[in-house]
Amino acid sequence: VAILTGLPITGDAIIDSSRKPEDGWGPLIQERLGFNMPTTTPVEGVGHPPLNAGQVSIPWLVDHIQLEVNIGLDTPEDQVERYARVYLIALVGGFLFPDKSNKWIQGMWFPMLLGDWDEIGRKSWGSAVLAGIYRELCTCSRLGAKQAGGAMFILQLWAWEHLPFLAPQDPREFWLPDDELRFVANPPYGFKTGTRDGGHAVALSSHY
Repeated sequence: VAILTGLPITGDAIIDSSRKPEDGWGPLIQERLGFNMPTTTPVEGVGHPPLNAGQVSIPWLVDHIQLEVNIGLDTPEDQVERYARVYLIALVGGFLFPDKSNKWIQGMWFPMLLGDWDEIGRKSWGSAVLAGIYRELCTCSRLGAKQAGGAMFILQLWAWEHLPFLAPQDPREFWLPDDELRFVANPPYGFKTGTRDGGHAVALSSHY
């Protein structure tokens, strides 16, 4: 996890020690991000309001920060900070710790991601991502489970490295024949490249 993501594996443990405020997460979001999150207007295609039962819609946040903030050299520092915090929320909720829908982030993250910058940097994010993957694997191994959340791209890359029969043998399978600079639709996150020696791949290349 540390090698693939560059996330720190030392520092303070990430634990859910927060409690949902009596008035919900809306006031904290309003204070730090400047958004008045509606609780009655459904999110397009989801059928729930952007702020719903302790969850916040990541697409709603991203869309609104893009409408309100156009980052440039003369952008005020507070607007840059707001943009950075929404980016962190999208990164954590949509990539490192996504739920099965990949659209919602739990309110438990907001006291941390909207808090002190130095505190955020002192957390052991890599360890938490690995723990999250283990938890999701345990969950999806239960009878009747059909989906899993978490940073599955790490599991995919691990599988392609340790289970060679799963990995594409020729990266050219994923190039369009008339244009070597474009991928076909929905290419894999990573695939083997290089020559093979004794049945083992020499190099692993990751593409996003």
